[in-house]
Amino acid sequence: MGTNIRKQAIDYTPDEYETIFQTNLTSVFELCRLTYPLLKTSDYSSIVNIGSVAGLVAIRTGAPYGMTKAALAQLTRALAVEWVSDRIRVNTIAPLFIRTPLTEPLLENSETLNAVIAQTPMKRVGEPQEIAGLAAFLSTSAASYITGQCIAVDGGFSAFGF
Repeated sequence: MGTNIRKQAIDYTPDEYETIFQTNLTSVFELCRLTYPLLKTSDYSSIVNIGSVAGLVAIRTGAPYGMTKAALAQLTRALAVEWVSDRIRVNTIAPLFIRTPLTEPLLENSETLNAVIAQTPMKRVGEPQEIAGLAAFLSTSAASYITGQCIAVDGGFSAFGF
């Protein structure tokens, strides 16, 4: 879940800023709150949020987008601790660029694609099934001791230094 408007921080209108926050953060917070009564009735519940590496490091996606994804990682930690006694685990997956209809226009730009690949140790962008596989794992009993985590799925991007 998410949306973005890529521009310089000074150029956002209040409506654009609000749209990004409502879509990327407020909607997740409210959905978690609305599902809580149902989740706590189960002996085994798991929430898997979709964040972004932009919430961990600056990647020129626009300040409001990165802010919402950083806040989502903190929401994940807070809910994981708050809801653990109700047997609800909460985690976030933080992808870099994944080939989807939303990222394809960016990745079609060879300059952008080359810049991403140059900074990604695996030298490629991710595929949707790589996110889906982790989401499935985090939802199973095999991940029953994992909660409050923000897991980057980024081909090594966030671990890459100079």
